[in-house]
Amino acid sequence: MSDPEHHNPWTTLDSRLVYENPWIAVREDQVLQPNGAPGIYGVVQFRNQAVGVLPVDEQGRIWLVGQYRYPLQRYSWEIPEGGGHFDESPEDAARRELREETGLTAGRLELISKSHLSNSVSDELGFIYRATDLEEGISEPEGSERLQVRRVEWPEAWAMLQDGTITDSMSVIALLHEAVRRGGINTKTNDHARQTARRDKPT
Repeated sequence: MSDPEHHNPWTTLDSRLVYENPWIAVREDQVLQPNGAPGIYGVVQFRNQAVGVLPVDEQGRIWLVGQYRYPLQRYSWEIPEGGGHFDESPEDAARRELREETGLTAGRLELISKSHLSNSVSDELGFIYRATDLEEGISEPEGSERLQVRRVEWPEAWAMLQDGTITDSMSVIALLHEAVRRGGINTKTNDHARQTARRDKPT
């Protein structure tokens, strides 16, 4: 059922390609904004689909991948992730990325989220999976990747999200899903910890 509140309030007057490479295309649209004022809107169109995998072993431990992210100019801990061509199924791409980055093969792969990763500026769509029944092998990272692989206990992975060590969007989504699966997020405990931190903070 359509909702009149949800109609498109934007009007596209013109569109032009301003940049492209094998991975993205950037277009600039001349638009009328919802208030009727003229403006421009830049949109990044991705030429692949994003996939991420949360590997969970029989003991409930989480596998993470560390690498330096050039756009951020910082080191980042994440779930194994990457991109797949649109002619490759998201599940096949996820299995390939998991194997390439960690050497792991998953006996079971469960889709836990299909998310738009930055919907104010791009059309990038991410498929996030939970991998179990893991078999270890030899990783085969791409030449542009220098990776460090860690297997951590769940409390450590959750703490890395809470303290801001993990900021990657697909990793955050995957860990939140895992927290719910493991019994939910104790908001009362988290609120108490934040209040204690504020009290102990020097003035």
